[in-house]
Amino acid sequence: MSKFLSKKYENLEPYTPGEQPKDMAYIKLNTNESPFSPTKKAMSAVKKQALLSKLYPDPEQTVLTKKVADYLGVKKEQVLMTNGSDEILNFAFMAYCDSSNPAVFADITYGFYSVFAFINGVPTKVIPLKDDFSIDKTDYYNARGTIFIANPNAPTGLTLTLADIEDILKNNLNNIVVIDEAYVDFGATSAIKLIDKYDNLLITRTFSKSRSMAGARLGFGVANEKIIKDLNAIKYSTNPYNVNRMSAILGAYSIDDERYYEKCIQKVIFARNYAKEELDKLGFELTDSKANFLFAKHPKISGETLYEKLKEKGVLVRHFNKERTKDYVRITVGTQKEMTVLIQKIKEIIQN
Repeated sequence: MSKFLSKKYENLEPYTPGEQPKDMAYIKLNTNESPFSPTKKAMSAVKKQALLSKLYPDPEQTVLTKKVADYLGVKKEQVLMTNGSDEILNFAFMAYCDSSNPAVFADITYGFYSVFAFINGVPTKVIPLKDDFSIDKTDYYNARGTIFIANPNAPTGLTLTLADIEDILKNNLNNIVVIDEAYVDFGATSAIKLIDKYDNLLITRTFSKSRSMAGARLGFGVANEKIIKDLNAIKYSTNPYNVNRMSAILGAYSIDDERYYEKCIQKVIFARNYAKEELDKLGFELTDSKANFLFAKHPKISGETLYEKLKEKGVLVRHFNKERTKDYVRITVGTQKEMTVLIQKIKEIIQN
């Protein structure tokens, strides 16, 4: 880093995204992307919007916001579109965390939470998961800070029930509770129905996973109107034109093409269940993931070694080198064909 960087960032540990190697063609199961493309109709609409790139996009995203609100069964004033769900999460850190309101989150969860806390200069309260990687909801009662919970959690894929989430909300009526639902479409229950009941709830969602738009960077937040006004104030103070034209139209068409994406989700769930059964036969220990990835370890091979040997064989998975997770790999669920290849490569590794 240069000598000019502010000293407030000298201990910054940036978020590390999944690797994107270019040395060969890999089966890419390391960044929780969808293995399916957007529809041809959507891509055609994107090309038309590209011709209008000389003009700023609608800062309010009127059409897309209305489509998302109608799809979720909420009012348009309860939705804010953002540049990926990372942006709405960062807005929440900016709006609701400060020296007297720490950010509260698990020790094993989405890695960006700790980065957002540091870069926004707010203290943290890190709560360890239980030995089985599940969340004890009572650990979050009266947290006296802004709570961030990924549901399903990453990288474990484990979920809280709607009743659990409601209990956390009831026991934090003076604090914001952020439920990060990036993976909710693959088997968890959304807390959307609670936003009119609890004024301290903010839900964040993304189009990256179940709607095949990781490269388009589109997300949104859902909450009561007052919270959305708060977050809009942050947006208009940082990046009013935060959602580009092409991503917005792609998102709108993904709502219109709901049947296609539901079929894609079911294919991912089928492939996830297949891979889970096969890994179980091979002696792996797995969490009960309800996301588009598996979290697995084998008693006879370290997580790092499995990651490295799979990479040598042209398959990328994710390894997190922290004490509680170092024995595990996180495996994104790809197509059925990709998961079949994965299982074959793992057999070759553990049987040699």
